[in-house]
Amino acid sequence: MLILIVNAGSSSLKLRVLNDEDEIVESADVAAIQGGVDWSTIETTIAAWEGIDAVGHRIVHGGTRFVAPVRVDASVRATLETFSDLAPLHQPKSLAALGAVTALLPEVPAIACFDTAFHASLPPAASTYALPAEWRKRWTLRRYGFHGLSHAYIARRAGTLLDVETTALRIVSCHLGAGASLAAIANGSSVDTTMGFTPLEGLVMATRSGSLDPGLMLWLEEHAHMPPGALAETLEHRSGLLGLSGTADMAEVLVRMVKGDEAAELAFGVYQHRLRSAIASMVASMGGIDALVFTGGVGEHAPIVRSKAAEDLRFLGIELDEASNIAAVPDCEIGSIGADVRSLVIAAREDLQIASEVRQVLRRE
Repeated sequence: MLILIVNAGSSSLKLRVLNDEDEIVESADVAAIQGGVDWSTIETTIAAWEGIDAVGHRIVHGGTRFVAPVRVDASVRATLETFSDLAPLHQPKSLAALGAVTALLPEVPAIACFDTAFHASLPPAASTYALPAEWRKRWTLRRYGFHGLSHAYIARRAGTLLDVETTALRIVSCHLGAGASLAAIANGSSVDTTMGFTPLEGLVMATRSGSLDPGLMLWLEEHAHMPPGALAETLEHRSGLLGLSGTADMAEVLVRMVKGDEAAELAFGVYQHRLRSAIASMVASMGGIDALVFTGGVGEHAPIVRSKAAEDLRFLGIELDEASNIAAVPDCEIGSIGADVRSLVIAAREDLQIASEVRQVLRRE
């Protein structure tokens, strides 16, 4: 079986074809242009790939309706459209890709795989906001969590690398990229995460602020007369590392730090403070930790981010081997020998998780 994976991101559309051995046999990244993507290039690319048996689509938001992968039909598609206001930066792009690829491969089964689904297992204490019950019911206000496909893969892969059943591990999964989130994974299920109702909550990210005092937003709206649209644009696109240092690229932040740039030093300090605090909070949600895993562009390629995050967490049993950390090439272990907690770097492979979920759906049919 050949499975086409369609992953619509903020800046590109990633297309991968995987075979039964999870080997990538075809691959293409289509860059965004003028706020969209080059659909003619996508059509030409897919037309040249023969024998596609199924398509797996990464869909960011499944709401409370879709807590597992599902075969897409007209009814499912219509429901997914209603979630666009919950993830306006991501959902429309995913649905546009779904429509375009379905038009090219109308007879091929299309399976929607959701970033929110893995976090459907959050216990009420972790998923509920302290808001009036009528609000929570009327607008389904809750913590959804995101990056679920990545966190789910990390849980499976960590178990394989450590030769331990995933259900026997307490894992803190650190997905650190342009977007960033942590997940506390116990017995194979997500029990806590840093993102919430939207992907804005939680860690400092490339251009997103992460968690803020809501009173600060109310103050800006009332006293600075800042409209909601301007607030949203600033929090999404002009905050985070960019707002603190002038660049959204962690690699550039690190270069500037070496040169003594004070803004870069502050940005890295704020980023690390939030990251360490959030890791510790994830550990508390599980009552302990067996494995700490780094993934994503920053998590995989920035040794100093990993070492500084672990530096003040030795009281939890986390200790990195500096030589292994510096030389790390995913997938590998970077913890000190004898440390109570195993520490790993694992390549982000949402495509493998999507392929696995596609096969699950097709086997059930």
